[in-house]
Amino acid sequence: MRTIATIGIYQSSLDDFLDTLRRHRAAMMVDVRQRRGVRGREYAWANSLRLQAALAQAGIPYRHVRELAPTTELRQLQYREDDRLRVGRRSRVELAEEYRRRYLHEVLDQVDLGAILESLPEDAMSALLCVERDARACHRSLIAARLQAQYGVPILNLGPGSRHQR
Repeated sequence: MRTIATIGIYQSSLDDFLDTLRRHRAAMMVDVRQRRGVRGREYAWANSLRLQAALAQAGIPYRHVRELAPTTELRQLQYREDDRLRVGRRSRVELAEEYRRRYLHEVLDQVDLGAILESLPEDAMSALLCVERDARACHRSLIAARLQAQYGVPILNLGPGSRHQR
């Protein structure tokens, strides 16, 4: 049975990130970021080419699924809400309701999630990657919830320093 995990970059080192993926036997990394770079020297390892090289060395295939990424307009909407709430982007714990509603309608309703799911390794775990530490603060939680609701896919939310979060 296919399983989906979600994993973020913030508050992880490359070693911790790879160890988490290995421990959970990730068969594929699915990058759902629009812009595949991360600001800050401590996260340089998560910039696309470096991350792909590290994953290749670890034996974990990488795939970018841009159609699941939020648009620039949606990201800006969330940033404005973060600013209004005085929440740092790296410490956000949940998504703005308007962002959630619009992401579901403008992005998830427009893609064939079944086809994306079928393209993932069978009888294995694939991990959805974005930057936020907590899945609830990131669109990857919306993707995972839709996969679970529509296809019964088991979901694991992987976080730094934890075995897993359901």
